[in-house]
Amino acid sequence: MKTVEQIAKEIVAREGGYVNDPDDPGGATNFGVTIDTLRRLGIDKTGDGRVDTGDVRALTRADAERIFVEHYFRRPRLGELPPSVQASVFDMYVNAGANAVKILQQLVTRMGFPAVADGVIGPRTILAARQADAAARGYLADAYGIARRNYYYALADARPASRKYARTRAGGKGGWITRAEEFISERYHLSAAEHQARIAAWG
Repeated sequence: MKTVEQIAKEIVAREGGYVNDPDDPGGATNFGVTIDTLRRLGIDKTGDGRVDTGDVRALTRADAERIFVEHYFRRPRLGELPPSVQASVFDMYVNAGANAVKILQQLVTRMGFPAVADGVIGPRTILAARQADAAARGYLADAYGIARRNYYYALADARPASRKYARTRAGGKGGWITRAEEFISERYHLSAAEHQARIAAWG
């Protein structure tokens, strides 16, 4: 099993370097760390007394990995979830914040193990997730990954500016969908045709 540090390195690699896309609500981002995160944590990399895009640009891969391990894995208590879903929940937590936990809570509740969909990992969520993992007999990670993929599609349905993150002009799957499917068994991946059918209404 991979360590949390190894998973963090993979997340940073997926996130890529500096970008400041006006269509991204997160604003300026480097290695997946947003300017809002730096401001919330008070990280002034340039030492000029303010946190701005210069600090985002100054982030290193090692900085991002440390931030993710501490603030996106340990503090939210992801390590207390079943090992089968930790990597996918961690990856999505970096990408979508507490929504990553809400999706898991909604999933296990539908499976018959109630958890409040509040995005916070507490005793009830931990127990429900562990019970669901045992009942799913090795398929919880697939179920979570599919729910995650559905979340991204629904987000793009509702926000046209985000659709580019779920598709490519070349007809393939966009970053969000490809990212979710990295944590799903290949037999549950959508084919190119299925993906195109799903996004056909977007024009």
